[in-house]
Amino acid sequence: MAYTTIDDPSAYFQTQTYTGAGANTAVTFSGNSNLQPDLIWIKNRGAEYGHFLVDSSRNISYAQNSTNAPYLEPESTAAENNNQNWMSSVGSNGFTTGISEHINSNSGSTFAAWAWKVNGGTTTNLSANIASVAQVNATAGISIVEYTGGGGNGQSVSHGLGTTPAVIITKARNAADSWFVYHEGIGNTKILKLDTNAAQATSSCYSAAAVSSSAFYVSTSLLYVGELGADFISYCFAPIQGYSKFGKYVGNGAVEGPFVYTGFKPAFVMIKNASATESWAIYDTKRSPGNPADLKLSPDTGNAENNNSAIGGTAYNNIDILSNGFKCVKNNAATNGSGNTLIYMAFAESPFVTSTGTPTTAR
Repeated sequence: MAYTTIDDPSAYFQTQTYTGAGANTAVTFSGNSNLQPDLIWIKNRGAEYGHFLVDSSRNISYAQNSTNAPYLEPESTAAENNNQNWMSSVGSNGFTTGISEHINSNSGSTFAAWAWKVNGGTTTNLSANIASVAQVNATAGISIVEYTGGGGNGQSVSHGLGTTPAVIITKARNAADSWFVYHEGIGNTKILKLDTNAAQATSSCYSAAAVSSSAFYVSTSLLYVGELGADFISYCFAPIQGYSKFGKYVGNGAVEGPFVYTGFKPAFVMIKNASATESWAIYDTKRSPGNPADLKLSPDTGNAENNNSAIGGTAYNNIDILSNGFKCVKNNAATNGSGNTLIYMAFAESPFVTSTGTPTTAR
């Protein structure tokens, strides 16, 4: 068996930085492969504006079907907002912004965009206790799942991946409530929230049964996850060797922190201290092309880059991004709390070894 089935991760995930120029700012991805995005997450790096997330299952742009693109804000509990032309269009290798200070600016603000390819907006109806509509890319281990809550406890929702997801992020579309995160590193009886810095909670809306290769299980133990009549969106991620990994490690509280093996050179790493009240931290190799990776954004706040005091500026919570993983190089608690369990999500810039046996280069 080949080491990886994805020799060029940029065909499925890319980070792009850009400078806003007002409405209709055109952004072109710079990876080795073209990428028409189905999931786009954008953050203004230089100002305190909310995060911005759209996907092609919910209508990613005005051009998709001549209606406004509903966006969600990862740092906010708010329901989706669809009252303006937020995203103008997506193309074969990028996107064009619409009207929003979140994603463009006449003042020349800089932005980070993280984008994933799924299935071009094509969805499949799936059956379980709760019917779902899923857009699936099994090759890249990602699905976007829409469903309406059935009001019961422990009801199954099909995700369509055909393998067990390691991460599920669920948000109520039409109600104000948190972003509930299942991560295999803490199991289905605990939960994290993307929009807060809280430690893991032991009351989990995914706790009725273990996540499987066909479904995850939701309940009303937390208000808006299985609530009757509420509409939900779930982003499901399964690990793909050489392309993505979702795991955990234990911090040692030392400057020479833990090394985390991923099996690829990461392009994107997101870390959360599950044991403590600490902010999430996002790193990528576009904003930090060399080591240490010291430019951080937090999905639980709208703070500008390195302006969240919980994770600090360029002297705090840094990591080194390596050819086969990442290493903590600070003793700060958000990424390296002593004895704490920390969970992560990582996507590749290049596999450690390609399917033809070619090794990646060091950073």
